Amino acid sequence: MPGIDNISHNIYRWERGVVAPAERYQLYYCGAFGIPFGQFGPRDSELQAARGRGLAAYPPGRAAPGPATPAAASCPGTPQAAAGASAIRREVLMPAHEGSEYAERAEQRGIGEATLEQFRADVTRLSLAYLTGDTFDVFSEMRRVRNRIGEALDRRQWPRDSAELCLLAGCLSALMAAAATNLGYPQEAEELTRSGWVYATIIDHRPLMARLRLCAAYAAYWQGHHGQAADLARSGLDYLADGQNAAQLYLFAGLARARRGDGEAARDAIAAAAHARDRDHFDELLEIGGEFGFSAATHHYYAGFVLSEAGSDEAAAELERATALYRSGPGPGEHHSRRCQMLAHTELAIVGLRSGALDAAVAALEPVMALAPGERTAVQVHRLAALRTELTHPLFRNSPLARDLDERLEQFGSGVERL
Repeated sequence: MPGIDNISHNIYRWERGVVAPAERYQLYYCGAFGIPFGQFGPRDSELQAARGRGLAAYPPGRAAPGPATPAAASCPGTPQAAAGASAIRREVLMPAHEGSEYAERAEQRGIGEATLEQFRADVTRLSLAYLTGDTFDVFSEMRRVRNRIGEALDRRQWPRDSAELCLLAGCLSALMAAAATNLGYPQEAEELTRSGWVYATIIDHRPLMARLRLCAAYAAYWQGHHGQAADLARSGLDYLADGQNAAQLYLFAGLARARRGDGEAARDAIAAAAHARDRDHFDELLEIGGEFGFSAATHHYYAGFVLSEAGSDEAAAELERATALYRSGPGPGEHHSRRCQMLAHTELAIVGLRSGALDAAVAALEPVMALAPGERTAVQVHRLAALRTELTHPLFRNSPLARDLDERLEQFGSGVERL
């Protein structure tokens, strides 16, 4: 609508009969006066005749003079019938005009295709970078991209754009939650997981829900809440039952059960994970790849970790297979996590110390000890603390090699946030 001054000026012109108001404003007039459209006032032909006679137009709210009998009004070709047809036409035109205006507003798109494509590329890049990069640096970049996506969601978006943005925001929440746990902040990771859950729920994205349940289980486990971690991982299987990420959920649930002393449940979880991995499944998270995948090497690392926590002699074989797969490089469509690779070496060293193989443990730890400070995570330090506990065994009490290793491990963990 125009401003009040323009409206007032036009009203005066209409009432003086200088010009007839446009159709939409006639409808507004009728709404203001509470009259049918047909009673608005003179039609254009009458207005012109009034001007010719020097007469003012009839004021709004009054019909043009002259009796209009029902017969005349219904007779085709009479002025009254023409006026009625005109009124109907105007009543139909106004919703058509309004519909065009609504459509114009609805087609406004708060994001361009190029920006949306950039967001997709950013999430894919960060999911890959998280596997091998400096955890804090990658976390900071995740935050920057997530904030930009949040700003985009605040604007008017097409439904399909909004769904895509929610998916990407949820993926970044999952990545940031995993990074926060590895940086030593599992409670903050839980909050990030809950934020991601909102986005996943909005679009009802079940694979993303399963991933967020895994992130929540990961945070709970490294806080020592092993029962809660097992429940969260099992609940993730309600959203995803097949494929490699379902296998990861089975294994993590088994890890938490092993930590609670349930060795039989841990072995059942390993078997269930193998069957889940054999069942083909593909979704948008696997298409993104990187952290959202689960390579065969990492699968065997998790299985070895579960067996190690369960006290099984089979743990060493699984961990050796994992480290061999890491050395040979990713398979087709896979990406390797450097953090999981180093944790596999750490777990192999722990298993070695339990069997008294100090030299083998030192050799397994060499890649770990060479990690740059930015690659040393709180989870890694936590597992090295467990390794240092094994070094206190009486078997290694008088060993110079054991003392040297213990000192190196203490120095390794300095400056890294502990869980």
